[in-house]
Amino acid sequence: GGGGGGRVGGMDGFEAVFERLARSAFRRRFRLGAGERAYVRAKGMETVREHAVAFVGERLAPAAPRNDGKQTPMRGHPVFVAQHACACCCRGCLRKWHGITEGRELGAEERGYVVDLLMAWIGRQMEVDGEEGAPPAPERRKRVRKSPGGETPGLPFLS
Repeated sequence: GGGGGGRVGGMDGFEAVFERLARSAFRRRFRLGAGERAYVRAKGMETVREHAVAFVGERLAPAAPRNDGKQTPMRGHPVFVAQHACACCCRGCLRKWHGITEGRELGAEERGYVVDLLMAWIGRQMEVDGEEGAPPAPERRKRVRKSPGGETPGLPFLS
């Protein structure tokens, strides 16, 4: 590639990794929900990146992370969702998917790779923004009853 700033059309250098992850039914089902998207919009990508750096440093980088294999919650923060989607949730998955061996502390370059990958995934999720691409995760919805007049009660801005 030539010079030029910024990423163009998803060219973040992780295409091959994302293609491999997309072949896993388990990894593929992870998506940012409305709450996590709102969190990213409210905090901004830089703050979310700082959180990713902290989570990777505390939960993944040590040679023997505490509760390895169970240290990453399934939800609660966009970075946690990204870690599962990208197989960066525990040292076993890091070895299997990214060839990063266990039993030693992650170096600065490896930490950087993991954080960049997580942020690339979050960036792609924010671009899709639940409108197109893969269907959003199923959510429980309350059934809305139509009143006889055909209007939806309690939602005047729709009538």
